[in-house]
Amino acid sequence: MNIQIIAVGRLKEKYLVDGIKEYMKRLGPYAKVTVHEVADEKVPETLSAVQEEQAKEREGERILALIKPDTHVIALAIDGKLWSSEELAEQIESLATYGRSQVAFVIGGSLGLSQAVLQRADQKLSFGRLTYPHQLMRLILAEQIYRAFKIIRGEPYHK
Repeated sequence: MNIQIIAVGRLKEKYLVDGIKEYMKRLGPYAKVTVHEVADEKVPETLSAVQEEQAKEREGERILALIKPDTHVIALAIDGKLWSSEELAEQIESLATYGRSQVAFVIGGSLGLSQAVLQRADQKLSFGRLTYPHQLMRLILAEQIYRAFKIIRGEPYHK
């Protein structure tokens, strides 16, 4: 299985970079997982609704350019479905079983995701109603993907 994590912005914090590297290493035996960063729009602290939409659209274009037509897209969105770790594992296993070996998880930037990206998504996944920094969300997602593969294989995982 080939999994892409497509995220807006660059990671700068060493502890996040190190954590993601660790999970990428752990995921190696299970799947090919790649992280793609797209540039975030530099916007002023206060911006109008129109400016915000334009910025999300530009980020969305960069995201969509990385997604192949046959890729199953799961967008992270607050209004998405809440899955348990076991349900995420079931989703991943089901995609692999039915020949959907290209999967992309998409994490928006501080402004969220454009409508075009949300419309392209096959599924929307929520990690709850709390708002997380989008950089931290990458680490959380990488850990959950790893946990999902451990569940699929019936392997123990430190709780």
